[in-house]
Amino acid sequence: MFDMVKRFPAQLEEAMKIGSNAKLTPLDFVPKLVFVAGMGGSGIGADFVASFIAAEAKIPYLVGKSYEAPAFIDKESLVIASSYSGNTEETLSAIDQILHTGARIICVASGGKLIAMAKEKGLDYIQVPDNWASPRACLGYSTVAQLYILKHLGLWEHDFETELNQSIKILKEDTPQIQEKAKHLANTLFNKNTVIYSSDRIEPVSIRFRQQINENAKRLCWHHVIPEMNHNELVGWRKADPTLAVIFLRNNDDHPRNELRIELTKEVVSHYAGTTIELYSKGHSLIERSLYLVHLLDYASVYLADLNKVDAVEVKVIDFLKNELSKVIN
Repeated sequence: MFDMVKRFPAQLEEAMKIGSNAKLTPLDFVPKLVFVAGMGGSGIGADFVASFIAAEAKIPYLVGKSYEAPAFIDKESLVIASSYSGNTEETLSAIDQILHTGARIICVASGGKLIAMAKEKGLDYIQVPDNWASPRACLGYSTVAQLYILKHLGLWEHDFETELNQSIKILKEDTPQIQEKAKHLANTLFNKNTVIYSSDRIEPVSIRFRQQINENAKRLCWHHVIPEMNHNELVGWRKADPTLAVIFLRNNDDHPRNELRIELTKEVVSHYAGTTIELYSKGHSLIERSLYLVHLLDYASVYLADLNKVDAVEVKVIDFLKNELSKVIN
């Protein structure tokens, strides 16, 4: 897993080449929405894209993580099916329901049933490399592929390529500092129950870190976003618990009111949590800042796995679940 995390900047470079060379059929209609079906490490890529385009997108960018396809999907919808393996049963189920709607469907996968279906039914697809052991380590492929789908189809006129290249530059140049910060963070979180807070604008980063702690470090944790948590979860901070470590993920360009809210929330939480940490992003755009934090926190989750003496790649309980599900045919 450490090697896969280390290769993230190179993965972004490769994903850009794949995305820029993708051959997609031009749209012959104006979509009323984009719907992405994806789970886990593939679904989180869609969450990032939704956050990246939110300030400029003219149509909704919706993410579905379920067996069920929304009833509003129709021939005026653009649908992206994202599954690294190409065999994610929830995604395949949703797409199977969408096929009859007349929606435009584009698939993103390394192979499996999804690519086979795309070829059989004449659907556009972007095929990514299949030589990565863990789908969650392939965030770059799914995120960048979706950005290029929007670019090729004229749905987002934003120079994200410059921002991706700048992200790659920062991640490569800052590797020693990123690894050192990640080690320090892992040591701080060791034997603690982690709580992750951020502004709503970078919630995908918080979700990603929570998932990486779950899968890589084999620990439970939770996350919430500001300002929403100020309207509910903040009241739950009533009892001192030295096992809790709260990390605030921050940007220098957060909304001024959210910056104030974070400071006030930190003041409240610090009375009860055993540890309180702040971690600032780096970069000039939301893409750069988000990918910087992702890379740093991915490293931290692997270092934390080492401290916990667990294999960061192993997900036997998920394998067990999938195996048991495969025995039941609906």
